[in-house]
Amino acid sequence: MAYMRGSVWKNIDWWTVGLYLALVIYGWFSICGASYNYGEPEFFDLATRSGKQLMWIGCSLGLGFVLLMLEDRIYDTYAYLIYGILILLLFGTIFNPHEIKGSRSWIVLGPVSLQPAEFAKFATALALAKYIGEYTFSMQRTRNLLTVLAIILLPMMLIILQQETGSALVYLSFFLMLYREGMTGAVLFSGVCAVVFFIVGLRFGTEMMPDEMTSWGEFSVLTLIVLLAGIQAWIYKGRGSCTHMYILGIGGGIILASSLFSCYVIPFNVCHLQLWLCGALCVFLFLLFLRERLRNYLYIIFFTAASIAFFFSTDYVFNKVLEPHQKVRIEVLLGMKDDPAGAGYNVNQSKIAIGSGGLFGKGFLNGTQTKLKYVPEQDTDFIFCTVGEEQGFVGSATVILLFMALILRLIILSERQETRFGRVYGYCVLGIFFFHLFINIGMVLGLTPVIGIPLPFFSYGGSSLWGFTILLFVFLRIDATREK
Repeated sequence: MAYMRGSVWKNIDWWTVGLYLALVIYGWFSICGASYNYGEPEFFDLATRSGKQLMWIGCSLGLGFVLLMLEDRIYDTYAYLIYGILILLLFGTIFNPHEIKGSRSWIVLGPVSLQPAEFAKFATALALAKYIGEYTFSMQRTRNLLTVLAIILLPMMLIILQQETGSALVYLSFFLMLYREGMTGAVLFSGVCAVVFFIVGLRFGTEMMPDEMTSWGEFSVLTLIVLLAGIQAWIYKGRGSCTHMYILGIGGGIILASSLFSCYVIPFNVCHLQLWLCGALCVFLFLLFLRERLRNYLYIIFFTAASIAFFFSTDYVFNKVLEPHQKVRIEVLLGMKDDPAGAGYNVNQSKIAIGSGGLFGKGFLNGTQTKLKYVPEQDTDFIFCTVGEEQGFVGSATVILLFMALILRLIILSERQETRFGRVYGYCVLGIFFFHLFINIGMVLGLTPVIGIPLPFFSYGGSSLWGFTILLFVFLRIDATREK
């Protein structure tokens, strides 16, 4: 046992530990700057935000030490048990009477509040690694793929029921791991198409073409669907087939001729003709399938039909499912509405704070935007604006480079795993960190919707810090005995 523990400490990736410590320390100084009030420099007082965060950092270091001392086989053996316990906690939290900022995702235990959703990421990653790591697993088997999706979607739906949509969207990061493990690129392609259809349809849905009867949003999306169907026919069938030429040539010609006819001869809604064209396209591909028995034609039919159904359901989701504040945030992001004093206030003030920092920043504790509390949530979701104002472009770039170094290190560690269990878990950790980094900094800069997710190791809060610490140090423990 002593030998095993010694070998664990010898094989730990200290580069990753060093990056972790650098980010945690940098994050604590950022919280000091964001929560500082003039005349109250007591950073170590447990009554202040910086003091509490320092206490949680100390607990995180102790937690990391314990995780490294445990046997690595524990994480494999009890993966499903840990996942089941967190699922029960998520389910029970739905009925929690304590509501914090409109969300029922917190468990309040006296002075301590814990958010099970932060720890469910670790549990889900373990369950996925356990299931995908089984010898009989194959991504090409429909049953295996559906089980994987169920493991991801179950906690995601429970978190949505807690009215914590931002934390639920983090679970989409697991698809990066699935893509690495052999999931077809068609899933990733479909996801990108869904985002494009949603944005284009929503952004230009109310703008009309010169005929005053056809929506630019609907026309653009339906045209894209036809073009993408033709491109898929070219890719799946091969360059020697003429199917894609029929789809792109005839379909594109009909769309172009009908739009010109509507604009300059007799106005009519071109989208109606496009829907008929998509229907004829599906019939044409189905007849080709009956003749050639090529299953790829069925995939293109499914893509076309699913794309149309998704596009016309986005209006219902946007108006009936999303909360009013979520709709306004998306409208502000897409430039459909200008609300600098309302939904766009956070992002607007954050941009001002970051821009005012210049190249080298205003210095530690000298930021005016953050000290005067112009930026809401400046020590949690919008902590990066404090870095930008006090440390400037140089400090912001340093933070991003530290995170990128951590992500690159996680890729190296994941690829050197001897077992699929270790590799899958490593890519789950990598995906979660990358998603949080991209979305959090993106929403602070106004590039992504404000969905309220923390910046790892920087945002104030014990649940977030402990959750990321568990994710990382469990992987370090698995990596330390990868050759065993």
